[in-house]
Amino acid sequence: MLNDKSILITGGTGSFGKKYIRTILDRYLPKRIVVYSRDELKQFDMQLEFNQDCMRYFIGDVRDKERLNMAMSGVDFVIHAAALKQVPAAEYNPTECIRTNIQGAENVIHAALANNVHKVIALSTDKAANPINLYGATKLCSDKLFVAGNNMAGGKETRFSVVRYGNVVGSRGSVVPFFQKLIQNGSEHLPITHKDMTRFWITLQEGVDFVLMNFKRMQGGEIFVPKIPSVRIVDLAKAMAPELPLKFVGIRPGEKLHEVMCPGDDSHLTIEFDDHYVISPSIKFHRLSNGYTKNCLEEEGGPVTQGFEYNSGSNPHFLGNEEIRQYNQLAQL
Repeated sequence: MLNDKSILITGGTGSFGKKYIRTILDRYLPKRIVVYSRDELKQFDMQLEFNQDCMRYFIGDVRDKERLNMAMSGVDFVIHAAALKQVPAAEYNPTECIRTNIQGAENVIHAALANNVHKVIALSTDKAANPINLYGATKLCSDKLFVAGNNMAGGKETRFSVVRYGNVVGSRGSVVPFFQKLIQNGSEHLPITHKDMTRFWITLQEGVDFVLMNFKRMQGGEIFVPKIPSVRIVDLAKAMAPELPLKFVGIRPGEKLHEVMCPGDDSHLTIEFDDHYVISPSIKFHRLSNGYTKNCLEEEGGPVTQGFEYNSGSNPHFLGNEEIRQYNQLAQL
């Protein structure tokens, strides 16, 4: 699929970008991979690891529409991973979060259309479903923009879809490396926000593989949601440091007790497949069907029950201690 193709990834120096690029280089022979990000030091460090002839590094911000337009020249596939992601930081810096996550998304869409990009997948988050914090609200807006981008395409072949998943084990700023650092520094306890808190759990490689598969599946307008396990944060702490006591410190600003990826209010749009769900668009497209029960790989799905909600607290699959340790080991690979 990606042989002799040009791929651009916004926010490409992040955890997802690095794993995605490594996977593409291992599995395909791309014509060009463009890393688009605003941190020159991270790009310099990344060039020491990824210096293949196909690699290109563009300094730029998704807020800069002209620079994005230039970077997407001749590009076939785009993965939009750039975002301001920290929930408390977004609460205290709302305008900056809006400019990057909403206006940046709009710029990516316009640049993709201007350059006749073939397919675009935007990375979303469980926090975009029934959002209670600004980060989640901006990602919900971003999701809506990318879905509607298929109408903006008109007669162009450009297609837009979204991938939504939960917490990535071991990614920068996530709880596993935070706990690991506390343990290594000899902390006398592990801080837990709430005894009942749960999260969806996925490794970077699983996230990358899901995105790659959905480039093959997508018609345009779908929100793809993987079926993944949940973890109780208390169980995570006990699995990582069974000898340390837990200290409950309270929920942070804008934080949920449980996360949702398929809201009950969208159950009439949600289609269940063997290993994932699809939230189909609520709007009609000019040249696309709203069927979505069969994807471009001929996989077939069916409607969920009315009121169905995919919630990390009621998920049928919770990780046990040994599974948690296995996930943590995979995250370090």
